[in-house]
Amino acid sequence: MTNVKLIECPRDAMQGRHEFIPTEVKVAYLQGLLACGFDTLDFGSFVSPKAIPQMRDTAEVVAGLDLSQTRTKLLAIVANRRGAVAALSHPEIDYLGYPFSVSETFQLRNTNASLADSLERVKQIQELTVAAGRKMVVYLSMGFGNPYGDPWNAEVVEQWVERLAALDITIFQLSDTIGVSSPASITYLFANLIPRYPELEIGAHLHTTPDTWREKVVAAAEAGCRRFDGAIRGFGGCPMARDELTGNMPTERLVEYFGSQATGVDTTQFAQSLEASLDVFR
Repeated sequence: MTNVKLIECPRDAMQGRHEFIPTEVKVAYLQGLLACGFDTLDFGSFVSPKAIPQMRDTAEVVAGLDLSQTRTKLLAIVANRRGAVAALSHPEIDYLGYPFSVSETFQLRNTNASLADSLERVKQIQELTVAAGRKMVVYLSMGFGNPYGDPWNAEVVEQWVERLAALDITIFQLSDTIGVSSPASITYLFANLIPRYPELEIGAHLHTTPDTWREKVVAAAEAGCRRFDGAIRGFGGCPMARDELTGNMPTERLVEYFGSQATGVDTTQFAQSLEASLDVFR
């Protein structure tokens, strides 16, 4: 298997931690990740510091990074027009990510906006992003079900893909927000969506327990997925998951499964980042 894009997500790993990680520690850790050969680094977010205190120094972090020796692109999460304007003021940032939930209840809780309002936000952010020569990534959160009883099936997800693609969004991440994805649901979604939208890049942001990662990766890969989010050692992930062992998809498992040739990951540099993570997330 070739040409698998790995997106490393230290932002997702860091954002839920209560103790503030010093800016210089973040910069040093991210600098090591930039040497690993990932396609993209989801490194920070431009959102309210009251909502995500850990990410309040994202502007300082990006200013501290040396990007002269890396091919890895930077992605920052935004939740509204103000955040998009702030992110786009940094030419180093290639992608803006927006969390768009297929669950109305979760969208209101997560961004204080209805789905209709969020669709309008995506439109505004996309216009700004295109004008700045960057790209937008839409995360379809609660993409594998939700605990609120809101409607969920492949048709609901496809409806939102279709409406968002009409705004010229071309990159989507199906996101398992609460750790409920199963091989069956993963196959169900990707096997339905990828053949119908060959012009789109539809990736996976999966959460997993230590014992179930492989079956989820296999299900997505065999259904045609070639874009995967991960976080080293599975840090972060599922604040609402029912199982406390559920976290982000460990990046080292993705590297193990697909191999360095398919992913472009430098295994020596990656081993150093694996080791460094223990100091950052201790």
